[in-house]
Amino acid sequence: MKFIEGTRVLTEGELQANSITRHHVTDFYREHISNGGHYEQLKHIVEPSLEEFESPGSLDTSGEHDNTVLPGLQHKYAQTGLLLVTDRCASYCRFCFRKRLVGKDSNEIAPDFARLAQYISGHPEMTNVLLSGGDPFVLSTAKLDNILDHLLPIRHLQSIRFGTKIVAFHPRRFEDPALPALFERIREAGKTGVIVTHFDHIGEISVDAERNIRFLYAQGVQFLNQSVLLAKVNDDPEILAATFDKCHQIGVRPYYLFQGRPVKGASHFQVPLRRGLEIARCASQRLAGPQKTFKYIMSHYTGKIEILDLGADGRVYMRYHQNKTPENIGKIFSRPYVEGACWLDELPEG
Repeated sequence: MKFIEGTRVLTEGELQANSITRHHVTDFYREHISNGGHYEQLKHIVEPSLEEFESPGSLDTSGEHDNTVLPGLQHKYAQTGLLLVTDRCASYCRFCFRKRLVGKDSNEIAPDFARLAQYISGHPEMTNVLLSGGDPFVLSTAKLDNILDHLLPIRHLQSIRFGTKIVAFHPRRFEDPALPALFERIREAGKTGVIVTHFDHIGEISVDAERNIRFLYAQGVQFLNQSVLLAKVNDDPEILAATFDKCHQIGVRPYYLFQGRPVKGASHFQVPLRRGLEIARCASQRLAGPQKTFKYIMSHYTGKIEILDLGADGRVYMRYHQNKTPENIGKIFSRPYVEGACWLDELPEG
């Protein structure tokens, strides 16, 4: 297998034991990053590294198994249903937090959308669903339409989100002439269609991506962007500020900047919390008000935690942006900072 550091011969058993995702990248993305001037950063997103063998962690850092109510449906937060609609992506990110299932024949993928729709119909507190995986846009538009057949009749659903990185990996997927009609169906059903893009670096926003986003935005599709803070890729406030600025220019609202997760085989991408706070703050200082809409978030087992500040008292201050217990949402709490800590579990209570 070819790694950034060189070629290494491995058995299938060694790859599985170390949770090494197979190497797969689209021709478009490979050519784009090779010719775009940011290859030294962006290669780490898709090219394997021998560091993956030395990266400890978990394969389920956010408790997805514990919040799965039916095969393919997670219900961690009251208002949101997460649907795993595929276990495939156009390219495989080396930092993926779902490497336990992505690129494999997983039994976590939704087998029966009628059954999922029945569950959602019985939970009126669920106002939105997120189609994820894998990447929903590896599915045909006809397949996505079939999924919508089950979701659109549910009256209390207000929005349907699609989480995708294909806008970076293969933006011509969004030139499918059937796609505007899919989002028109969502609008006609009285719901909002949202595409959550995944641009980690301004070098991923190609001319093709911008053109297709602008086209769908003009059709009424809303766009949000989530990024992951990644060592060697975008752990630089100028890069992040430029990325969020470009997103804003093309109609994509910066949404989340995720703290890297302690994923087995990917924890070497993590940035210490002290440095992460500094990067997020300095990036925000470079942006105008309408552009600084992102939150620096840790997607933890207990909930989505906004990382606020490292105080003069040596404590990290955080707030629950989302939590399984509604009373905890908005709650501010703190823990003593440990130098080099990258995750809540590395900070002592008290």
